[in-house]
This record gives sequence, C-alpha cells and structure tokens, in this order.
Amino acid sequence: MLTFPDGFLWGAATAAHQIEGNNINSNWWVHEHEAGTNIVEPSGDAMDSYHRYREDMQLLADAGLNTYRFSIEWARIEPERGIVSRAEVDHYRRMVDTAHELGLNPVVTLMHFTVPRWFERDGFWRAKDAADLFARYTELTLPIVGEGVEHVCTINEPNIAAMLAGGEDAANLVAYGLPNPDLFVADALLESHKRSREVLSQVSGLKSGWTIATQAFRSNGEPGSDEMLREYGYPRDDWYLEQSAGDDFLGVQAYTRTFIGPKGPLPVEDGVETTLTGWEFYPPAAAEGMRSAWELSGGVPIMITENGIATSDDTRRIDYTDGALRELHACIQDGIQLEGYLHWSALDNYEWASGFRPTFGLIAVDRETFVRTPKPSLAWLGNVAKANGLTE
Repeated sequence: MLTFPDGFLWGAATAAHQIEGNNINSNWWVHEHEAGTNIVEPSGDAMDSYHRYREDMQLLADAGLNTYRFSIEWARIEPERGIVSRAEVDHYRRMVDTAHELGLNPVVTLMHFTVPRWFERDGFWRAKDAADLFARYTELTLPIVGEGVEHVCTINEPNIAAMLAGGEDAANLVAYGLPNPDLFVADALLESHKRSREVLSQVSGLKSGWTIATQAFRSNGEPGSDEMLREYGYPRDDWYLEQSAGDDFLGVQAYTRTFIGPKGPLPVEDGVETTLTGWEFYPPAAAEGMRSAWELSGGVPIMITENGIATSDDTRRIDYTDGALRELHACIQDGIQLEGYLHWSALDNYEWASGFRPTFGLIAVDRETFVRTPKPSLAWLGNVAKANGLTE
C-alpha cells in the first residue's frame, strides 16, 4: 500500500454559487442576466443544494469520505450593506452541524469568487474599505465557524480573482492566455485575507489560509522562454504562494499545466488529450503545485482543496485521480506536509461562464428532477479513503 498519513482528510469540494441555486443577491447573478453577457447560461436553480445539502453530504459519507469543503455565500448573509440575515447564518451553521452528524469534517470557504451585488456596486475590491468590509463579514461568520470547524479558507483563488478584475474572460479561468492581473486588487485581496485571519484567530484551534490556483507553468526551452516564465508566472501564481508564509495552511488547487514560450503562454499541442474545458489531461499538476507551494511559502502545511477534471468519461476521472494521488504520495515521502485531498467537485455543477456543460462531479445531477446519481469515481475514491491509501 501507498499509505497516507494518519488523520488524512479525504473529501470533495463545492462552491455555493455553483450548486445552491437562486443566489439572486450576488454580483455573479447580475452578470448572468445583464445585456450582452458572455456567460452562456444563468445559474438558476443550479443543483438546488441549498435545500438538498444533507443528501449531498450523506452520499459523500456513505462512500467513505470524511471531509466536505463548502462555501458560505456572503450575498446571503449580508444581502444589503449592513443588513444581516440571521436566518442565513443559522442555515450555514446547520450545514456544519449536519456534516458532523454524518461524520464529515467541514472545511469552510468564506468567499468563493462571488460577492454581494452591493459590494461590487460600491467599488468591489478597489474600494478603500474593501478589507474592512471583508473583516466585518468574517466576524458575521463566527457563529458558523466558531465551533466544530478546524479549517477555514478565507478567499478562494485570489490570483484568479485578480486576473478577472484585470479583464480576464471568465470562460477561461485557468491556464492558457491569462491576461495581466490587477495588482491593486491583488494587494486588496491580500489585505482582506490578513484581516480575515486576524478575526479568525479569536477561535482557539481554528486553522485559516487561502487557496491558490497553481498552474504548473513550464518553460518550453526556447531562447527567452525562461525569462518569460518568470515575468508571466510570478504575478499570476508565485507571488501568492510567497505571501502565504506564516498561514496555518495553504490550499492548492490544480488541474493542468501551461507551457510558456518566449512570447508567453502556448496552447495545448495537437494530439494531446484534453478535457471538456480544453485543458491538458495532466495528473501530476497537483503534486507540482504542492511542491511549488511548499517551497515558496517556506513550508506551510498544504491541503489539496481542488483537483479533478471535466469529463463525460468517468473512467478517465478515476485514472486522473489515481495518477494525481500517486504523485502526491511521492511528495509526502519527500517530507512535504499534506493534510488532505479534496476532489473537485462533489457534484456536476454550474461552471461559471461555461454553464453546466463541463462535468467535474463525482455525483451526477438531473437538472430537471435534481436526482443525484453517484458515479463509479465516487465509490473508487471512497474506497481509497477507507483504506487511507492506494495499492502499489
């Protein structure tokens, strides 16, 4: 057996806007419905997980997983500036309690891309009081995460958020062709992360960090490509890993790799296997991201908070995950501290500007009836979790 550490977290991840449905007070809902949007379809009811979260958690627990990562929706808790919904705070607290009831460790994310529409209206991450507002929001979540939650992710993929703010097309959230990030927004997100961690530090035993989309940028070896690799990769990836030094843990989210030539990123070569998102099928991505994160953060403990592929062929999902886990085990053998592996995603869900077409889930969902159907990959990963390892 390739055995993983005792207490290893085996689970799956989701994000509120992508599965809950009818998140009408969020900025993304606004963009879904504005004239001329490039978003192919609105989220609508999504997977109706707002009402069916117990069923979703039960399926994960029944399969043998021990962890569920989900996000809290700021737009539900503070639908208008300064107006707090105690009912929504209670809703998310019930999710934490349900996770424990079913034997799952809840890993909670405070901000997974979406923010209240009023926050974007009032300046978004460029507003002078952005960090103050995020710290205040974090305080509002303490009744949710203040007991029974060991890991809180403050901000999901701030590097992608900064690139979106810099003009990124949301249809291409990872890898090839990312434009320049908005460095002012990057600084604001870092300050918001730090302020949030200060609030969370009030809770004894709670570990906090953020999650970074590591993208395995690699030089293609042409003259000038090494220099471009540094110029291109540092503000999109490495800077955030460096800024994670001193955090309690660091979430690594990895899917594919991108080669960099002397003029910038290169498309996937013809003949290379790709997924439904057009990314290269590349199982070592998570391990490469983990090694980079460990080195640049100065040895902050790592959690793989997202890793998976969009595919309609579930056997390839199993093959990808098996390959990823074997590479991650080699990282552990090399002395890198890995606390858990959370697959993306628990459910087929709403994939932002791409709509519902890319299927990342361990569980299929009928969008008419909302019937959940576990895929063989869920049983496979559950068996790995119960064994806490892979056969060699």
